Amino acid sequence: MFKNLLVYRLGPDWSATTEQIEEALDKGRFAPCGATQPNSSGWVPPRGTPHGPLVEPVGRHLLLKLMTEQKVLPGSVVKRRTEELAQQAEAASGRKPGKKQMKELKEQAELELLPMAFTKQSALKVWIDPADRFLVIDAGSPGKAEEAVTALVKALDGFAVGALHTEMSPTAAMSDWLASGEPPAGFTVDRDCELKSADEMKSVVRYARHPLDIDEVRQHIGAGKVPTKLALTWDSRVSFLLTDTLQIKKLGFLDVVFEGVQPGGDKDEAFDADAAIATGELSRLLPDLIDALGGEKPQPMAA
Repeated sequence: MFKNLLVYRLGPDWSATTEQIEEALDKGRFAPCGATQPNSSGWVPPRGTPHGPLVEPVGRHLLLKLMTEQKVLPGSVVKRRTEELAQQAEAASGRKPGKKQMKELKEQAELELLPMAFTKQSALKVWIDPADRFLVIDAGSPGKAEEAVTALVKALDGFAVGALHTEMSPTAAMSDWLASGEPPAGFTVDRDCELKSADEMKSVVRYARHPLDIDEVRQHIGAGKVPTKLALTWDSRVSFLLTDTLQIKKLGFLDVVFEGVQPGGDKDEAFDADAAIATGELSRLLPDLIDALGGEKPQPMAA
């Protein structure tokens, strides 16, 4: 259900019922791009049911989904049409178009081509934990996650959120775990790691499927390289890659998590099972990870 997580802290004063959130998001339901509209975004049912609810409660947790659609215009096609329009303008006026006119002709070319363009869709899964005040977004980069944050702030009255910060930076913590060979309680170090030097050379050393409790890794750290990615497993249940910016990537649930789960069933049953497992495991992992990084460092909230 989730693969790459960016974790935020909800403001202490924001609260809303499921019904209030549903009503607010309904005003921003997703609609495909119009003929000349370059992009569109909006909320869709997390369960995938047409016209279904936009908020899916899973125990105390709430699941949402933000859909984005973008018209794809290859640069070469836009350039060719712009050149055609420029030639027509020159033939009509006897003068080559200037810089300002070329910009206008490019905009005209894009407007003409948009109705014929292919569309590309992508979706961001959003998890709100009102009890523990977490906002978690399944996104591969902070920029993509900010799209969901912005959409939530726009839709929900009084919604305030801030990035999660810890007393110890992930870089410092990962360096200590690798140098000492002693990961925090409940965690084990796996076999993938990326180390970067802080000097102007920016040299990088990557280990993949390789033991990390070796002198070579400790020598790299002693020479000034710092970990920017480290594979970890929590409680023998969840594996992931921790980054220097406190992102969780390549999230995977181990077989023990699925013990007692009956295979098969319809789509709704599968969704309910996946959602319950993911939110249940991650709501325990996140506090343990924060503790492993020295606890949370309070930050101002943005609304």
